[in-house]
Formats: sequence, structure tokens, C-alpha cells
Amino acid sequence: MNRQKPSATILLGLVVLFAGLAVLTLLPFTAPKANDLGYLSMCPFAPWSTLALLVVAGVLWAIRQYVVTRGD
Repeated sequence: MNRQKPSATILLGLVVLFAGLAVLTLLPFTAPKANDLGYLSMCPFAPWSTLALLVVAGVLWAIRQYVVTRGD
């Protein structure tokens, strides 16, 4: 049986967390000012904060892939 490493599971959880936060930043919500897309969203810095969170999620995914495919 091929068992997944605990570090890979934690990294996958972080990827899901950051991707979820990226989606959350774009949801309509009350904010002090409109974002660069022109509407009030949960984060007034959207879409830039969304892109930053997606980059972090992508880097974590790449690190996870390295950990999973590394032969020990």
C-alpha cells in the first residue's frame, strides 16, 4: 500500500486553504472602497490579492509535488 507522507497532506491542505482564500477575496461584500475591478468585494485589493494568493498556492503545490515524487 502506498501511504502518503504527512508533510504532503499538510501541504495539500495549505494549497486548498490559499486557493479558497483567493476565491473569497473576489466575493461581493461591503468594503470601504471599490476594488480595481470596480465593485465592492471582501478585499479592496482584489484582483491583486487574488493573484498573490494563487501564486502562493501554486508554489506550495509545486513543493508538494516534489515531496510526493521524491524517491526515498
